[in-house]
Amino acid sequence: MNIETFSLHSRKCFAFASESPACLLIHPINEQETCTLEQELAFLSASPCPPFLYAAFQINDWNRELSPWEAPPVFRNAPFGQGASTTLDFILKQLLPYLRQHLLISEDVPVIIGGYSLAGLFALWAACNTDAFNAIAAASPSVWFPGWLDYARKNRLQADAIYLSLGDKEAKTKNPIISIVDRCIIEQYQILQEIPSVSSTLEWNQGNHFKEPELRTAKAFRWCMNQMVNQAIQKHVHPYTTKITDSLFNN
Repeated sequence: MNIETFSLHSRKCFAFASESPACLLIHPINEQETCTLEQELAFLSASPCPPFLYAAFQINDWNRELSPWEAPPVFRNAPFGQGASTTLDFILKQLLPYLRQHLLISEDVPVIIGGYSLAGLFALWAACNTDAFNAIAAASPSVWFPGWLDYARKNRLQADAIYLSLGDKEAKTKNPIISIVDRCIIEQYQILQEIPSVSSTLEWNQGNHFKEPELRTAKAFRWCMNQMVNQAIQKHVHPYTTKITDSLFNN
């Protein structure tokens, strides 16, 4: 599997492209996830879903760079910062333009942002602050984050399709904040169901938060891609009309 690695504004980035991608996937990842990229992409490539361009970028300070606002530590002694805005700016002003400069791809090709855990929450938050993303792949998102549900009620997500998932044992923890995650994900799903124009789903996976995150994330992206293709078909738009250049990531 040919995964390209490149650096963009001091961030390590990874990319994989199917031929004639119909969807563009954006994925913030931590260092551990860089080791399971091939597994995630192998699952996606083997699944019945449209061709895609996958672009991931490494998050160096997980709690700071993905948090929408400051919050006290939930585990260990690492507080949450408020770096989500800077990370979103990187995606919108650096990553997306860079990728599109090296692609013969229409602006109409749907962009899907997603991730696991706090990256899943970041994806939901990002959709509240821009309409640049057509779909959100939030796998086991940290919807327990202090103040999140109040924010979600007051700020509508600007996406056409939103995938949520959670492990059926994730709430079984002694941590009082994390232990409400099952109730929070249900409430998040109910908020989405009140928006008629948004297609949404909530999938329950087996196991705790640490079971098969790469598989759960791939499932989230796959569902979103299939939603995008279905919507394109309904609009009588052929979804597979783009081509990639031979040298995708050469400056």
